[in-house]
Amino acid sequence: METSRPVLVKRVPEHMNQREAQRFLADVRPLLTADRPQLVFDLSQVRQLDVAGIEVLMQCMSMAMRKDGDLKLASLSDHAAVVLELTRTDRLFEIYDTSTDAARSYSSFLPNTLRRQNQMRLAA
Repeated sequence: METSRPVLVKRVPEHMNQREAQRFLADVRPLLTADRPQLVFDLSQVRQLDVAGIEVLMQCMSMAMRKDGDLKLASLSDHAAVVLELTRTDRLFEIYDTSTDAARSYSSFLPNTLRRQNQMRLAA
């Protein structure tokens, strides 16, 4: 049986503009190139989120998914929540109230999957 992978929580900077978004991407790129990354981005401190910031968030999600991983958002500031909703990019991410809830969501998937597989075996 496979061992669980660590869930990494990364705080998104207060200003996700062109300069900061690229700096943030450079900082998290090594995390996204790992095998099956499980990441949570905490947006609680975000006060400015522009197109460049949204593009970096989507690029990070795409990079994680290419490595059979996932990226979830948590603790959205009011500003981040409004911008993601207005741009309809909130629909592309799993969003949680807290980073802890987002991190726990990774571990809750595995037992339910195993339980369903066992039920299917017993029914067969």
